[in-house]
Parts: sequence; structure tokens; C-alpha cells
Amino acid sequence: MPDSAVILNAAAIQRVLTRIAHEIAEQNEAGREVVLVGIQRGGVPLARRLGDLLSGIWGQPVPTGSLDVSMHRDDLDRRAAPNVQPTVIPFDVTGKTVVLVDDVLYSGRTIRAALDALNDFGRPRRIRLAVLVDRGHRELPIKADFVGKNVPTARNENVRVRLDRADEEDEVVLEKGEAH
Repeated sequence: MPDSAVILNAAAIQRVLTRIAHEIAEQNEAGREVVLVGIQRGGVPLARRLGDLLSGIWGQPVPTGSLDVSMHRDDLDRRAAPNVQPTVIPFDVTGKTVVLVDDVLYSGRTIRAALDALNDFGRPRRIRLAVLVDRGHRELPIKADFVGKNVPTARNENVRVRLDRADEEDEVVLEKGEAH
């Protein structure tokens, strides 16, 4: 088993999400114009939590949905059959500020796929990106607008976000891989 280190514990995750929610609120005074879309799988629970925090700040519910990007990826030919998750966007994104939410930003390819997939649901006024962890190593010119924690990593390391597990604390773990 690889060596690992906790880089965010449950309390730190909550603080980071609270900060991101306040940053989103500061940049979007018109809360009625903001919708959250979590990218399957890791971004969905984060979007729900941000939605709850923003609802408390703005005093109104924040529409929250989920987006599966597996059929929009540019590496479909190099992967086994995609594990398609549900896309649920029960609101119109046209004219809204869409905050895409994901757990880890790495190469940028998942976000590119999410932008393509989002086009099927309308034309947002603008799209912002919120991530819990930015680990660098971009292959595409994608930058997050809201970042919980920047964690410089080696390519052979993995960042695991563990949320909503029964009887276990939330945490983000950096796993050290084998040296190549």
C-alpha cells in the first residue's frame, strides 16, 4: 500500500468550503442568478454542500445539479467502457452564472469535457470553476476561479477525496506512488 498523508481533515474541508461559498457570494451579489453543477462523481457532494452554505448566506435556495462528462471525454478510446453516472440539471442554465464544482483539478481534461457537456443544457451568462484541490500538471489552459487548497504533487502521486462515507470522517489524502 502506498504511503499517504492527510492534507485536509473534516474540519479543514468545512472551513475551505465555507471560504469558497463566501468568495462566490462576494462575486455574485445577485444570488438568484447563480446555479451550481457538480461534476460526477467527486464534485456532486461538494456542490450540494456549497449549495447549502450559499443558501444560508443568501437566504434562498440555490439550484444544484449534477453533470456526467464520460461521453464528452477526449480519451474515450483509451478507457474501458465509461461508467456513466446520472446528469440531473432540473433548471435552465441560460443566462445564469454556472459554478462548475469538482473535487480535484489536475490535467484540465475533465473540465473541458464538462464545458462541452454543459452546452447541451443552454447558454450560461458565464461559467466559473470551484475545486477543492488544485494539484497542478495542467495539459489544457484551464484555471479554477475558487480553490480550496493548492497541493503541488508529483505525477506518480494521487489525491483522494473521501466524502460522505458511512461512519468515517471526511478527508483529503495525498497518496505517494511508486518511484518510476
